[in-house]
Amino acid sequence: MPPAKKRPRAYDHLRTRTAVLAQYAHVRDAVRLLTPDQLARPTRLGDWTVRELAAHVAMGLASVGRALDQPEPRGPRPEVALEQWPSATAAHAGRIAEDVVDLAVGSPDLTTLFAEAEAGFTEAVPASGAPPRLLPTRVGSMRSADYLVTRTVELIVHTDDLNEALGLEIPYDRQALAACTRLLADTLADRAPGGSVEVRVPPFAVVQCIGGPKHTRGTPPNVVETSPLTWIRLATGRTAWARALEDAEVSASGERADLAELLPLMG
Repeated sequence: MPPAKKRPRAYDHLRTRTAVLAQYAHVRDAVRLLTPDQLARPTRLGDWTVRELAAHVAMGLASVGRALDQPEPRGPRPEVALEQWPSATAAHAGRIAEDVVDLAVGSPDLTTLFAEAEAGFTEAVPASGAPPRLLPTRVGSMRSADYLVTRTVELIVHTDDLNEALGLEIPYDRQALAACTRLLADTLADRAPGGSVEVRVPPFAVVQCIGGPKHTRGTPPNVVETSPLTWIRLATGRTAWARALEDAEVSASGERADLAELLPLMG
């Protein structure tokens, strides 16, 4: 019998909105101080410079308001569940890259770009919440509350990209980091359902995955444990599984505690 489908994790609208705005503010404040030389530096994201990466961050926040301005999707197109979103993004990477390059060229004033994106978001997403609805997104129809959670992933992952490219220490909002970590952990559990391996990312997430004998009490025989940022880098392909093991950034005990074939979850 296949493992029972777990109920999706619930996210509080106000806490998620607050986390998104807090992390966005950290990036905004850092980008505002960057010099032309820093903006021209390469990043680990292919051909993107820091300027293009920054433009992508603003574009990601602005996408919420743009989606809310469009009619609610109708028809037979399937709805994309929150834990399926990370895996669905890779198919649209080429188009996203093109849009980012165009935006970076067309919006040389990043301060204005960031301010406009923030103003549009705060107007479109009130703190009091709004009636739930489906949004048209690049990957398909998504519930508005779910799409808001995906913005924490975009912001945390790209904050880490900026820190790596520039040697900075842009802060990570705790709630945004928690939501990002939990979503990527749930994505793993959705991709490889089961109960033979327990993946721990303290203090934010614990999930069971991979089919096989399930532990019922005591310490599970197969355990993977790592920190939130290392988990996020593994899940998004910034760090390879073998490298993380070699550098002791991940502990893996048990013969089934090998996630190499399942990672990355998000391209």
